[in-house]
Amino acid sequence: MMTGTAKRRAIVIGAGIGGLTAGLALAGKGWDVQVLERTAALRPVGYALIMAPNAQRALDAIPGGIVEQIHSLATLQGESGIRTARGGWLSRNDASLAEERYGHPAVVLRRAELVEMLAANLPPGSLRLGTPVAGLDADTGEVTLETGEVLCGDVLVAADGIHSAARAALFPGCPGPVFAGLTAWQALVPSAGIDYQVGTTWSRGGEFGMLPMKDGRLYVFAEAAADEPMPRRTGAEEKAELVRRFGGLRPPVPEVIRRIDEEAVLRADIHSMQVPLPAFHRGRAAILGDAAHAMAPNLGQGACQAIEDAVTLAYVLDRSGSIAQGLADYTAARMPRTSLIVRRSSQVARFATMRNPAGQVLRNGVLRAMGLFGSSAALRQADFVMRWDHPAVAVRPRPPQ
Repeated sequence: MMTGTAKRRAIVIGAGIGGLTAGLALAGKGWDVQVLERTAALRPVGYALIMAPNAQRALDAIPGGIVEQIHSLATLQGESGIRTARGGWLSRNDASLAEERYGHPAVVLRRAELVEMLAANLPPGSLRLGTPVAGLDADTGEVTLETGEVLCGDVLVAADGIHSAARAALFPGCPGPVFAGLTAWQALVPSAGIDYQVGTTWSRGGEFGMLPMKDGRLYVFAEAAADEPMPRRTGAEEKAELVRRFGGLRPPVPEVIRRIDEEAVLRADIHSMQVPLPAFHRGRAAILGDAAHAMAPNLGQGACQAIEDAVTLAYVLDRSGSIAQGLADYTAARMPRTSLIVRRSSQVARFATMRNPAGQVLRNGVLRAMGLFGSSAALRQADFVMRWDHPAVAVRPRPPQ
């Protein structure tokens, strides 16, 4: 474990979920932390997310009771899974069995809630909003702000998202995220009076899903295969596109789409890191989250993997004899796992948005056959994600029954 009287300093670039978690985790290990965010206010991209058990176990390693706060929000209950366009089950699982297997419930929460929760637990004065970065030097640990101010840290953490400028500076010439052949929509709708179905429906060329939230609304998400990025359109046009693609699905999907506020529907083309970076560190700098391994959303692991990254980084830096060794350990710990999850997310996206009818028949048959073995079969497919373990984790999952 690194020792010394001087307090080590970390400069985190980006105050998204990964950057805030990194700031918290490093502060918990005794680091002086500065989290720099270019915008004047915290504005999470997207409405909601599923906080999976693996991310909750990572957060268990940070003091402050964050996981308990998360559990106070909407946990998934009862059966959920994947349905056909006609409403039949392709794959399903039971929330109580999942919680028993993994030690935590899956929780649906607004991204803004999680960001506010993380920011509130940072040491006072460590979050600097309205502070854009002009450049960084991984060899010296210097960060230059657009104002001309120069900050120096023992470690720099690049957590500035999918369009990361820090990634380009750290790994010039390396390909970044590319269009994944997918576009996706998000919305929030009131759930009163809707006999909603938790989970997703796979139709030809796309999927449509809904998840309940604590405030009486449904988090609605949809995804479709696309040959090229889609042009920016009005909210009314996006809602009409949802009707065109998914309005023929069985109830309650048409009613859910009807309730979408066209002024608040979000759509984004999906980009993923198809060519991994050569490392997750260079010099005194580490990179994490979407900046390092942007992925398709189909495993629900984008934010969760950023949280794992952040907690692991703080742990290995605390345990290693030097910063150089700690950063090398971070790359060794995180690259294989995140690369696998990026690939698996892309595979699931291709299955979910398959356009070939013959391929859909084969896909559906395989999923139904797996379902003959009960809910535990679907859960076992998720073990490689949900049963993540690491010495930094304070609470371990219960063994499967």
